[in-house]
Amino acid sequence: MIDVSAFVGPYPFRHLAHATEEWLLAQMDRLEIDEAWVGHLPSFLYRDPGPGNTALFAAVSSESRLRPVPAVHPGLPEWQAALESHAGRVPAVRTYPNYWGLDPAGVEMMSLAEAAAGVACPLLLTVRFEDLRQRHHLDAVPDFPPSAVRALARVGEGVRLVVTHADRSFIEEVHYGLTPDESERVLWDISWIWGPPEEHLRHLIATLGPARFVFGTGMPLRIPDSTVARLDLLDLSKADRRAIEEENVRSWLRNG
Repeated sequence: MIDVSAFVGPYPFRHLAHATEEWLLAQMDRLEIDEAWVGHLPSFLYRDPGPGNTALFAAVSSESRLRPVPAVHPGLPEWQAALESHAGRVPAVRTYPNYWGLDPAGVEMMSLAEAAAGVACPLLLTVRFEDLRQRHHLDAVPDFPPSAVRALARVGEGVRLVVTHADRSFIEEVHYGLTPDESERVLWDISWIWGPPEEHLRHLIATLGPARFVFGTGMPLRIPDSTVARLDLLDLSKADRRAIEEENVRSWLRNG
């Protein structure tokens, strides 16, 4: 399995008992996760994510199963150079425009999407870190909006978006607002999609198809067992489950 949504580092709004790469690897061993795309959690509040990227690379450098996903801030000078330095070394790059005071569908983000497509680097977008009902009162930043995902998907044929922590309503609002070709540029992680009794994940796989989804846990902010359990409770074929767990994202990386 490939987990496209994992983090190391502390969270500014609540204490995390386990925020280290050692804990992350232990959970991967326990759940038989082969690879994790790892972000540096506190970087979403850094004015310049560069030092956070440095810390991320240092944290995961000794373990090939942990693949760094650094953050790129398209509102800073020389962000293009930062993106180009990451291309080919990492599976994707992250960006947090809503926390950095940027319009999620503004000119900076359009430029980042175009540039990332130019170097064949997927762009990883995080809809939210926590449910609105759980957030600290100082965390008043709105969720990444569905309209911005649609706008980014329309930038060009080479754009590839991995959207994490989206729920059923968000996914459907984006998917049904895109053409079939545009919708193929977006992969959705399943970490925030409800299973039984609501059966949102079952419904989405039946209507959108398994090719649109990838495995993600959101750990350490979320319990990783939940994502595995949601798949266990579905009557997926071995091929469809393997597609979600690894093949969909591997195909993107091979064809990039």
